[in-house]
Amino acid sequence: MNLNNLFKKKEETPHCSVVVVAAGSSKRMGSDKIMANLGGMPVLARTLKAFENSKLVDEIIVVTKADRIEEIADACTKFGITKVQKVVCGGSSRMESALAGVSEVNPKAKLIAIHDGARPLVTDLIIKRTVYSAWEHLSAVPVLKNTDTLKEVDEEGVVVNSVDREKVVRVQTPQVFSADLIKGALTKAVTEKLQLTDDCSAMAMMGVKTFTVTGDEDNIKLTTPRDFFIAEAILRNRGEIK
Repeated sequence: MNLNNLFKKKEETPHCSVVVVAAGSSKRMGSDKIMANLGGMPVLARTLKAFENSKLVDEIIVVTKADRIEEIADACTKFGITKVQKVVCGGSSRMESALAGVSEVNPKAKLIAIHDGARPLVTDLIIKRTVYSAWEHLSAVPVLKNTDTLKEVDEEGVVVNSVDREKVVRVQTPQVFSADLIKGALTKAVTEKLQLTDDCSAMAMMGVKTFTVTGDEDNIKLTTPRDFFIAEAILRNRGEIK
């Protein structure tokens, strides 16, 4: 039996639950970036709005720190974000936080998207591309090609090898998966205490191929103070702020 065909026959238009992971420490930023102001809205509120406005999204689960839960709930009310069904506490690692989120989605969900809370510029087009690809292939991520020359270095920072940039991509979020598969993959990763940095790595560990779609250069992750200047410039260019 072809799992892809079985999965696809169940509905004509794919829908997903979204887990937004916002439980990081913001060490590189130096302050709490998730609730920092970005063009008149908290970063996380902008992120949630993108999924709120997507017709393919049924519900949103936010994973965060315990001391942020009330503030996030208030922001959802203030900015009219109605698809957020739960705000839950994350774990001590990226995998634990992702598992905490996927464990809370509607049991009937067939697809789960996992997105970085600090990527507030994600577009509806990227959401659609990734959801539709996961609907067909069970696992999908948006990626960007590299334009720089890539080198491998040793622990002393000495160049030891050239890397074929045609075979290396930059991975973004949302990463979208079959709900049952990602739940099993994350459970295995957490149980075995594997140090994985993204969710498609957990799928690869299960032997599931992840397909790629074209990402977006503007879908940046806010990591340093400089990123906020870039994000504001993008929002001005879109006409979303003055």
